[in-house]
Amino acid sequence: MKIIDIHCHIFPEKIANKAVKSIGDYYNISMYGEGTISDLKVQGEKAGIDKFVVHSTATKPEQVKSINDFIAGIINKNSNCIGFATLHPGLVDIEAEIERVMLMGLRGIKLHPDFQGFNIDDEGMMPIYKALEGRLIVLMHMGDENSDASSPQRLARVLDMFPRLTVIAAHLGGYSMWRESMEYLVGRNVYFDTSSSLAFLSRDRAKEMIRKHGVHKVLFGSDYPMWSPLEELERFMNLGFTPEEQNKILWENSSALLKLCIE
Repeated sequence: MKIIDIHCHIFPEKIANKAVKSIGDYYNISMYGEGTISDLKVQGEKAGIDKFVVHSTATKPEQVKSINDFIAGIINKNSNCIGFATLHPGLVDIEAEIERVMLMGLRGIKLHPDFQGFNIDDEGMMPIYKALEGRLIVLMHMGDENSDASSPQRLARVLDMFPRLTVIAAHLGGYSMWRESMEYLVGRNVYFDTSSSLAFLSRDRAKEMIRKHGVHKVLFGSDYPMWSPLEELERFMNLGFTPEEQNKILWENSSALLKLCIE
């Protein structure tokens, strides 16, 4: 069974330790991995993962281009990596950067409202969604214990306004906001990933959410370096889905979304 991990954070070697520590401090958790491409590949090999979607997040507008260049460099050197770019609402020429990352072969955009300082449904985000609609996938961090910037209800408003926007709502639609995800997102025209969810939900609740949303709209993600890809895969396999359902979530859904050739 082939596997795509749709949710992997990586950083340049020289800042990886600092970046990983910062994320761990924010969420008050012990981080698992080093946050480097070399460590991701080692951990992914242990789990039998075939391809990784890699990304990083710009917390300042001036970081956008250098991060996108870094991600493009990674995918050029690693055939098992697919890159998602970053954008920032403070960036002056959003359209030009979207064109640039598309030319570099990046397939989507990772946005993190809580780290980047915006609400999902802020008026200032609307031109970005309009520019991305029908062109690039948006992987949206969802949910936070300390803020509603990335709440499922806010994303639901955006989905209403941009029906052709392809969104992956991370963490089954809302880290620590799974009740709200059930209310506002389950069943909608949006993908979920499994990252940072299966360790916190009961087996029955996770399975219920995935089945109600639709197995064809759920993607496997580990949220490396927060968690071990192997342990996240084991949690998923223990949910009790059929082999056909497992294959959809682990490979087929992501492969079709990313337009990969299934070999």
